[in-house]
Amino acid sequence: MFDADGVFRHKRVDAAKAAKLARNGYQFCDVLYNWDTAERPYGGGAFIDRPAFLDTASVRSYPFADREAVCIADFAMPFGERSARNQLARLLDRAHGLGFTVNSAFEFEFMVLDETPESLRAKAFRDLDHFAAGNRTYSLQTAALHGDLLTGLEACMATLGIGLDSIHTELGPGCFEAPLQHAGGMRGADNAALFKSFAKAYFLRHGLMAAFLSKMGEAMPGQSGHLHISFSGAADGAPAFADTSAPDGLSTLARHFVGGLVTLMPELLALCSHTVNAYKRMVPGAWAPTYAAWGVQNRTAAVRVINDTAEATRIEFRVPSADTNPHAALAMCLGAGLWGIENEIAPPSPRDDDCYATPPDAGAAFPATLGEAAERLSTSRAARAIFGDTYIDTVVQARRIEEGAYRRHVSTWELNRYLEVV
Repeated sequence: MFDADGVFRHKRVDAAKAAKLARNGYQFCDVLYNWDTAERPYGGGAFIDRPAFLDTASVRSYPFADREAVCIADFAMPFGERSARNQLARLLDRAHGLGFTVNSAFEFEFMVLDETPESLRAKAFRDLDHFAAGNRTYSLQTAALHGDLLTGLEACMATLGIGLDSIHTELGPGCFEAPLQHAGGMRGADNAALFKSFAKAYFLRHGLMAAFLSKMGEAMPGQSGHLHISFSGAADGAPAFADTSAPDGLSTLARHFVGGLVTLMPELLALCSHTVNAYKRMVPGAWAPTYAAWGVQNRTAAVRVINDTAEATRIEFRVPSADTNPHAALAMCLGAGLWGIENEIAPPSPRDDDCYATPPDAGAAFPATLGEAAERLSTSRAARAIFGDTYIDTVVQARRIEEGAYRRHVSTWELNRYLEVV
């Protein structure tokens, strides 16, 4: 079961019990929506067991042992309204009701550290050693030297049914990028969430650590979790975002999807950017968007339309970081896009310039902190109409608590800057 941060919470049971749980459901503790990222409970309550279910369609092979399987579970309604995965399932059903299948794929940048959980704590999480410290973007040398490690990662994911479109080195020491192959329906987000969990496990088994943090340090580039999304006809499989007769190759449906996403992005931001650290990536110079804008093939915009061919026409949502919760990010993107389609929202003019070099339009600026994003989400009428009060209130409460924990922290930067001066 995935919790509010997208962390995979795991129980191991034998096959007979698994079959029983699949038939009858089971009970799981509701603390998953009553504790913070550090597993400190908040909000009180009795921490009772709530009805849950196994999603048998999600079963796939377990990569680290023979004759074992992985199955994703979730809370049943009404408590399950708090789950991003359940919210996504509802939105996927809505898209299907309009006659479309949703296809999606995430691409993750992550850094591999030459560390273990024990060494992290011994170093107080500072001055960490990076694997492949001399790595450069698209480096043949890194790939050639560590090809067996990367081949093993590909095999691990193949066992899980997760295809990698490619894998290559990225900007920064020990940094890799793994674009996942696209998948229909829930599987796109499930693949992304499982990729992160099992990549961490794979590298730990090799004495290394995979870090999906948005920013590892002020001098380092940000790490993205870009999301690609498209619609195809549920009946005929035809690409629904493409119109070869249009000047930009985009259908009216796709333009309305972009209109909804660009319009609602600033007020829904806490759904896809749910950590304090995520907002340290969305600054100038970190290869990340800083406000809501879109453009065709424009990598400086928050929404990039890719229209190389009609079959591959899709929308790349470039806001999510590597630390995003994939189910929440896809639910946010899809919810805003469907809102745009249903309300026929025309997007602003596409941008073909450097979005970093120009200021945002009125209302397009992103909240600067997680706390600001939580407040914007709390007051968003559109968010409550799309997702319901229970889900939005759950997210807002959790993000306020996360921001509060950060604001109480005294950093090394503050001590270095102020201790001797003020």
